[in-house]
Amino acid sequence: MAHTKAAGTTKLGRDSESKRLGVKLSDGQKAIVGNIIIRQRGTRYTAGAGTRMGKDDTVYAVKVGLVKFKTLRKKNFDGHTREIKVVSVV
Repeated sequence: MAHTKAAGTTKLGRDSESKRLGVKLSDGQKAIVGNIIIRQRGTRYTAGAGTRMGKDDTVYAVKVGLVKFKTLRKKNFDGHTREIKVVSVV
């Protein structure tokens, strides 16, 4: 009795499609309303002035201007500080 199906089955070809995450507009580039600046999983980057965050953590522009990245120190609820990356459109 055969242990594999007939008609040429394969164990390959089950890799998932890439999600094209990452920075789409870099520092100093011009952004218009609705432009996606960053596609991400989780909040590695947070939204600053002139940007909003979508439900899948995508950061997008809500006004026309230049993209700016900056690093801030933020205090956690337990008193420890951490660095966060903020994206804004100015």
